[in-house]
Amino acid sequence: MGITDREPTVTHQAHAQDIPSPGPRIRTVHLPGVSVVELHGEIDLASAPEVQQHLDAATIPVGAQVIVDLRSTDFLDCTVLALLCRAHRQARRHQGQLHLVCIRPWHLKILDTAGLRTRLHPLTSLEEATTLE
Repeated sequence: MGITDREPTVTHQAHAQDIPSPGPRIRTVHLPGVSVVELHGEIDLASAPEVQQHLDAATIPVGAQVIVDLRSTDFLDCTVLALLCRAHRQARRHQGQLHLVCIRPWHLKILDTAGLRTRLHPLTSLEEATTLE
């Protein structure tokens, strides 16, 4: 493995200046001990770069605790599922955690169909996600 093949080790917690600018479909909010990435409206291939930017910023810090809130998401496609899996792996790789808040039956059915419900463990509220250890 060459030096350019190694993933950088980030040893800082996310700070306000690390938060990407909010957009019409996404914003990241830092609460004590946790970053909440909120998705709104229709999230698909067109919004994937912006979603990835927010998820990367939230999950790269070592020990990051991240909640992805899908409660205001009307539509999501397989691109979003791939980004969620990537963010979940990245958080775990950096000794962090990613939790998903998802209450819409249609979204839960997509997670079931893709075999991701047991991996991403969707929760019903921010309160439930913030009390997990």
